Amino acid sequence: MTTGYESEICSIKSQMIVLPNGSDIVDVVAGEPGPKSDITLFRENRDNFDPKQKFKGDLGYLGEDLIDTPIKTPRNGKLTIDQKKENQEFSAKRIFVEHRIRSLKIFRVVQERFRLNPQKYEQVILAICGLVRFRIRALILLG
Repeated sequence: MTTGYESEICSIKSQMIVLPNGSDIVDVVAGEPGPKSDITLFRENRDNFDPKQKFKGDLGYLGEDLIDTPIKTPRNGKLTIDQKKENQEFSAKRIFVEHRIRSLKIFRVVQERFRLNPQKYEQVILAICGLVRFRIRALILLG
C-alpha cells in the first residue's frame, strides 16, 4: 500500500506490506518526503526482502517484475470477459490486504493533512501500525 497526503509544501508517502491473508503487517515505510511513485518507493526498499519474494499490488506497481498486478484497461479499449474474470480473482485474493489498509486509515492520520511536526510522522504511523497489530492479535505483549 502506498498512501499519503498532498499539501502546498510537500507530500508524505507511506507503504505497507501485509501478509496475503491480512493477518499481519510485515513491513512499513513511512514518512518518505516528496512526490514519489509507488513503484519507486518499493524499489528503494525491496532490499529488505528475499530477491525471489513475490508480491501482489495495485496498478501503482505496474511494471515491477516482483509484483503481480491486475490487468490494466487499455486506453480507449475494454477488457475481455476473461481479463475481467482474472481481475476479479486477483481482487478476491487481495481483499484482506485492503481490509488491513482500511484498519490503518480509520485513524485518519494517513488520509488527512498531518498537522504535527513532519519529523513525527513516521513515529505516529508506526504507533498506529502497532495498535492495529495488537488489535488483530498479531502483536503479543509479554508481561
